[in-house]
Amino acid sequence: MRYWLMKSEPGEFSIDNLEQRPQQTEPWDGVRNYQARNFMRDAMRVGDQAFFYHSNCKTPGIGGIMEVVREGYPDHTAFDPDSKHFDPKSNPEEPRWMMVDVKYVRHTERVISLAELKEHDELAGMKLLQKGNRLSVMPVSEHEWFYILGLEDHS
Repeated sequence: MRYWLMKSEPGEFSIDNLEQRPQQTEPWDGVRNYQARNFMRDAMRVGDQAFFYHSNCKTPGIGGIMEVVREGYPDHTAFDPDSKHFDPKSNPEEPRWMMVDVKYVRHTERVISLAELKEHDELAGMKLLQKGNRLSVMPVSEHEWFYILGLEDHS
């Protein structure tokens, strides 16, 4: 099993939205970065766990946990001219963008903020905390995963 962190702006799609979806499952669409796409296409597997990270908000941080329930497949929003994720250079025969399906597992006991994550030397190597990293999908090491879970009940 691998571990991930996947970002979404809560005004667009939040952990609460995922929890409210039918079967608590949703395609993770709209990723338009090649490295993030490659993670979804080449490395994510059914059963992998991911932190749901709220970005571009008052308190950015980890708000929940989800599970990959369908491996990478073409992101149909790239083919839809009415979608804000439309990419005229992508087509169904040679899709440029991929998505995975994720399923709600649970909310974290509290939001574990970006500021708090930065306070822990044990997480200094985490991709999320690297200067200039703006990836919306990134791997999390097993050590980082369990360390962060251990922060849940500390406030």
